[in-house]
Amino acid sequence: QVQLVESGGGLVQPGGSLRLSCAASGSIFSINAMGWYRQAPGKQRELVAVISAGDSTNYADSVKGRFAISRDNAKNTVYLQMNSLKPEDTAVYYCHTDRVVVRTMMLEYLEVWGQGTLVTVSS
Repeated sequence: QVQLVESGGGLVQPGGSLRLSCAASGSIFSINAMGWYRQAPGKQRELVAVISAGDSTNYADSVKGRFAISRDNAKNTVYLQMNSLKPEDTAVYYCHTDRVVVRTMMLEYLEVWGQGTLVTVSS
């Protein structure tokens, strides 16, 4: 069994910063790309940022220059540093990976999602 557990959400004023973390639990052998998505009320879930196993990154245009994604493979953790936050960044942020392999029988899990963490940007 593999779980992605997010943390770090909360209430922040416009212009402020937050750092989200997402840790994969379980006996992890390897994790492919990891990413952050968000879903605002009444809107579809959208990609925010993604980082490959080789540390290549890609960002949504709306967050380029403000957000930074990184990963610590030793801790099976991905981070999202969010700076210069705007009210339109308010959403539930979800962690995702497209492929995880665990040591137990080298089982493969595809399209794993975290439970989400709420980020509210408001004065």
